Amino acid sequence: MNILEHIIISLLVCLGAASACGPGRGPMRRRGPRKILPLIYKQHEPNFSERSLAASGLPDGKITREDKEFRRLVPNYNPDVIFKDEEGTGADRIMTQRCKEKLNTLAISVMNQWPGVRVRVTEGWDEENHHARDSLHYEGRAVDLTTSDRDRTKYGLLASLAVEAGFDWVYYESRSHVHASCKAESAHPGKNAGCFPADTMVHLNTGEYIPMSALRVGDHVAAVDSSSGQIVYSEVLLFMDRSPSEVRTFINLKTESGAVLTVTASHLVHTTSSESCVGDSIADRPTSCFTATYAGSVEPGHYILVTSSPGVLRPERVVEMSVSRLKGVYAPLTAAGNLVADRVLASSYAVIDSQSLAHAAFAPVRWYYHWKSCLRDAWRSVTRPSIASSDSRTSTGYIPGDGIHWYANILYTLAGYILPGHLVIDTS
Repeated sequence: MNILEHIIISLLVCLGAASACGPGRGPMRRRGPRKILPLIYKQHEPNFSERSLAASGLPDGKITREDKEFRRLVPNYNPDVIFKDEEGTGADRIMTQRCKEKLNTLAISVMNQWPGVRVRVTEGWDEENHHARDSLHYEGRAVDLTTSDRDRTKYGLLASLAVEAGFDWVYYESRSHVHASCKAESAHPGKNAGCFPADTMVHLNTGEYIPMSALRVGDHVAAVDSSSGQIVYSEVLLFMDRSPSEVRTFINLKTESGAVLTVTASHLVHTTSSESCVGDSIADRPTSCFTATYAGSVEPGHYILVTSSPGVLRPERVVEMSVSRLKGVYAPLTAAGNLVADRVLASSYAVIDSQSLAHAAFAPVRWYYHWKSCLRDAWRSVTRPSIASSDSRTSTGYIPGDGIHWYANILYTLAGYILPGHLVIDTS
């Protein structure tokens, strides 16, 4: 661990500047002044695929006029934006609120850069299947752009202006246009930060397998000791988010044995792409081989850790990724900072791209519950020495109230001010 990471961890523990499943949108970050250079042909910014979590993210699914989600799209009647609308249906004007805001910001930049010139939208929301499968045009999250004078020498700088305007992914895709897209409205942590769906199964120290919806604070679930790599049963200290009625978008990571981990895209999953890190079990290779990374960044061919038999974790190759909309959002925090869910090892944390930093931020919570447990046991030994402590779930556990835990909420807000930008998903 380098000196910088030591300093950051110290700040996190003192000020609580990390998030679990990312409640809240987080503070705005101001970009410093810098010279705008045009993008070159076929360059995209950021330098990730459009579907990655660091860019516009995974598609939520095609939206038609008959869908309930269509009501969330908004028309853009900004007179400073020209819409080609070759279909004559007004479809190019329809987009998400986020996309509308970024496009209107770009319109101002274009007029300031080239007086008398306006930004022109050639493709917006697509209801006629003119684009590739899973295109963000089908969700109103993407626009294809030119300038009103159709001067192609301007398109490289137009792309850079789109980046400055706040589009989440910009691609100088063609000599005839620039492609720009946005994250889904549901991608903001406050709206889509939950970790596991309701039917995710966990293994208790009692031998039971129960769905996440039945998990209680005080239960002990299968997890992994980070120092030894061995399966342990770790106490559920609290739920950072618990929203049984919420419907959110989840990623499904399927391995070669058929194990499927279902989590939100910003959730951390222990993974590696290195063949040298793959052995018969996790004990055969150092745990440092497996790095906690966003589930949305995992790709087929990467390895995740799966329980092949009781007490044994093995690396398995991810063979398929898919997206689903499911009901229920559950984010349990264990003392170990991880848990085995549907046979796959997953972190307790999300949104912040560092398992060690997030775990350090919750050290005060672990200390509090540790001393609370010690005092409770001491009190029982004095007042009721003849009564042994019960292992019954009903005697020790309880189901907390719904919603985001106040501690996690505060931590995410502080994280935006303290942590380096590359460690936090920027949803501003």
